[in-house]
Formats: sequence, C-alpha cells, structure tokens
Amino acid sequence: MFQNRKLELLTVFATIGFVVLFLVVSAQPGHEFSGSDDVGSQMVSQLTGHPVDSFTPLIPQYVPPSGEIEATLFALQAAIGGIVVGWFFGYYGGLRRKKN
Repeated sequence: MFQNRKLELLTVFATIGFVVLFLVVSAQPGHEFSGSDDVGSQMVSQLTGHPVDSFTPLIPQYVPPSGEIEATLFALQAAIGGIVVGWFFGYYGGLRRKKN
C-alpha cells in the first residue's frame, strides 16, 4: 500500500515540476514556441542561400475555410486514432486473457 502512495506522490511532484518549469521558461522575454522544423529550415536556407518559401509541393495542401472546420478535422483524426489504438490493445489484451 505504501508503495502505491509513493508512486502517486512521485507522479504528482513530477507533474508539478514540469508545469513550473514550463511556466518559468515561457515567461522569459523574447521566448517563442518554434519547432525544430522552423529552426532547421532557417539553417538550411542560410547554408544554401535559397529562401525557405521557394519549395512548392507536387500535391497542394488542403486549407480549410475556417478554424472551426480545421479543429473539427483534427478532433476527427484524433478520435479515429484513439479508436484504432483502443481496438489494438483490446484485441491483443483479449487474446492474452483467452490464452490464460
């Protein structure tokens, strides 16, 4: 019983620590949230001398007409992914229970 409480306390303290770290880092002036794609693209454009925006894909990307549609498509994608992952774990968990 004490082992379970110890793990729960560790999880709570780790979560609080990550939140505090996030808040401290994001509160610094001039801080921007950018991914490695942005940084990498800028470095490649500096090294090659070609602008980042010069790339045009063969198949144009779909741009939804509004933010609500974009959010709905993202939620639909997440729901479908959750169903697939849940089915996978449920199926193989059921096989394991049936085997035992």
